[in-house]
Amino acid sequence: MVNHATIKTAPILENSEALLAQLEHHEWYHPSVQRMGESRLREWLAVRVLLKETLGEEKQIVYSKQGKPYLADGSYHISISHTKGYVAIAIDRQYPVAIDIERISPRVENIRSRFISEEEESHLSETHRLTHLLLHWSAKESLFKMIDAPGIEFKTQLHIHPFEPVLNEWSEFTAHETRTAQQAEVTVRYIVAEDYVLTVIVG
Repeated sequence: MVNHATIKTAPILENSEALLAQLEHHEWYHPSVQRMGESRLREWLAVRVLLKETLGEEKQIVYSKQGKPYLADGSYHISISHTKGYVAIAIDRQYPVAIDIERISPRVENIRSRFISEEEESHLSETHRLTHLLLHWSAKESLFKMIDAPGIEFKTQLHIHPFEPVLNEWSEFTAHETRTAQQAEVTVRYIVAEDYVLTVIVG
């Protein structure tokens, strides 16, 4: 739990047929099940199974015109994310939430020029450089979801304040955005697990 928000992650271990069998309201899922490939469908269904396990009841996830997920009954704010082999959700009754999960992989190096500024680059950890880079990417993904505005430039409008990554336990750092008039500053909670990093913003 982070600031009263509930954060859950789960590995994707079953195929889509087994995941769908754990859900009751198949009428909610039928159109999507018909048009998705197996890999994407497993992620999509695994999120819904994880949400059901977390709340003890099945909830319908729908999407805004901009593609932002929300619950049809409005009972919780929700954010979802997935990466290779994992899904993650954040829910909160009172405050908006934004979550991102990223598999630890050197592939992030291929896109670093798109999201990390020279100043951020200069503060990257020498001993945990890849993890630190992934946390910057993940935090900006979470901040992007929280702002929910068009045309956001990750490199020039989303800013991560200097921090030294902590491994295997929850920690936090700050970030701010210069895309909107509010120019909001936020606290990013994060955890570095064995094979993924996860970031979440509440409120």
